[in-house]
Amino acid sequence: MSGSGRVLVVWCPDWSVVAALTEEGLSTAVPAAVLGRNVVEVCNDAARAEGVRRGMRRRDAQARCPELVLLDADPDRDARAFETVLGVVERLRPGVAPLRPGLMAVRAPTRFGGGEAHAAALYAEMLVEAGVWDVRIGIADDVFTAEQAARRAGVQAHEVVAAGGSSAYLRGLPVDALLADPEADELVSLLHRLGLRTLGELAELAPGDVSRRFGAYGLQVHRRVRGETAGPLAARTPPPELACEVAFEPPLDSVEAICFSVRTTAERFVAGLAERQLVGTAVRVEASCAGPRGEDVVVSSREWLHPRHFSARDLVDRVHWQLQGQAQGSVRSRRAVVAVTEPVTRVRFVPATAEPAAAHAEGLWGGGASELVERGMARVQALLGYDAVRVPVAQGGRTPAARQTSVPWGERSRVVRSPQQPWPGQIPGPAPARVFAEPLPGELIDHAGLPVEVDERGWVSAEPATVRVPDVGWLPVDAWAGPWPMDEAWWEETGSPLRRAARFQVVGVDGRAWLLASVDGGWWIEAGYD
Repeated sequence: MSGSGRVLVVWCPDWSVVAALTEEGLSTAVPAAVLGRNVVEVCNDAARAEGVRRGMRRRDAQARCPELVLLDADPDRDARAFETVLGVVERLRPGVAPLRPGLMAVRAPTRFGGGEAHAAALYAEMLVEAGVWDVRIGIADDVFTAEQAARRAGVQAHEVVAAGGSSAYLRGLPVDALLADPEADELVSLLHRLGLRTLGELAELAPGDVSRRFGAYGLQVHRRVRGETAGPLAARTPPPELACEVAFEPPLDSVEAICFSVRTTAERFVAGLAERQLVGTAVRVEASCAGPRGEDVVVSSREWLHPRHFSARDLVDRVHWQLQGQAQGSVRSRRAVVAVTEPVTRVRFVPATAEPAAAHAEGLWGGGASELVERGMARVQALLGYDAVRVPVAQGGRTPAARQTSVPWGERSRVVRSPQQPWPGQIPGPAPARVFAEPLPGELIDHAGLPVEVDERGWVSAEPATVRVPDVGWLPVDAWAGPWPMDEAWWEETGSPLRRAARFQVVGVDGRAWLLASVDGGWWIEAGYD
């Protein structure tokens, strides 16, 4: 990298696992793996010690390590968590280049802190203080070599490649060193089959032969090992600080006093976003109390969502709901007591999602009815509480009752069961217009006046002739479909009896249709088709 300066690379191994465990509040020492499409993408040292490897299927990984903690892949979560590392490094030297979550590069200081080795030790010390325990640092003439050096450094240690020695350093590495790059799996497999064991052996091949046999990626590696690629470091511009906070001196123990005191800060937060032509659609509210040594400790943190974007009044309402909605502690309110063990010393607003204001601009003639509805719902929430106004959300399930849930107004849908997943045995469409909160007792009889029965194998005793619906009476059956037997969660001793049922769709002569369930010889009406 002649003339472009030395590069320092910071590597935090297994970052996806570290970020996921931290978000879940679990220890990073437990065996864990991040899965994507049912395959292990990343696992930590504790899992590797039990035989878990990248590329394993879920069942094989669990067979090797029954206590393995399985986590979902989330690149956004990994990037958010890595902002902590980027921020620590940027405080020492601006111009950080994030390569991917868990890996970043920066210009290596030459004289700062007594040289490269001392600077690397200082970076490692600051990151450990910030809570990043496993950090490794490499320094070389280019990013690729510095990354390989970091991957060979010990925990909280560094490895320095002498100036001008990148090519010699890389030539001695095994070809398996490329496996850190997900694109390299096929290339490494091919090199092994051809008998090439080190990167130096690859570098001895002619560039034309490498290009024809190994493609563009193989040629790129070939040029790196020969020291022929040394582009400029693509450093990022540090993002603007959009978070706002207010400290209370003395600390406040009243929800009303806290809400009154944060109003100006909320207005400053919204105005700061507006200056950059942004609005906040998701905001994290943090409340802190004094720790045992006098430091601020975050004791209440929640990310709030808005159907449009937050105003200062909306933020004050969220602070009120967040503190008042918890159950026990010393922060007092007129209606409830809050789960904070000490008076609040600080409240902080952090924009979790900031979007361009133009995307949320009002129409030429205003927002119309939707804007009035949103204001009305926000007013009701302010009076009755956040959970008092709810909206229906569809989720996955086999029955109409199982396919519906609700979330508070303004909260984005985060269903537990995905509607896109297959649900064998589910009732075919169209969906009923009404689903009863509690099934209604009904009857279904045949032409002989006997109850229609369904055995365990789904055999129907006779064709349905008449149905009785509460508040409607007896109706002759014009058409019917079914049965759809379902035995759901049979291994559980307790639960709804409708988990084991056979369902019918019945159309009366008046044109109305009903969904009935046969349970232990009796009939229940679950939904109506209007």
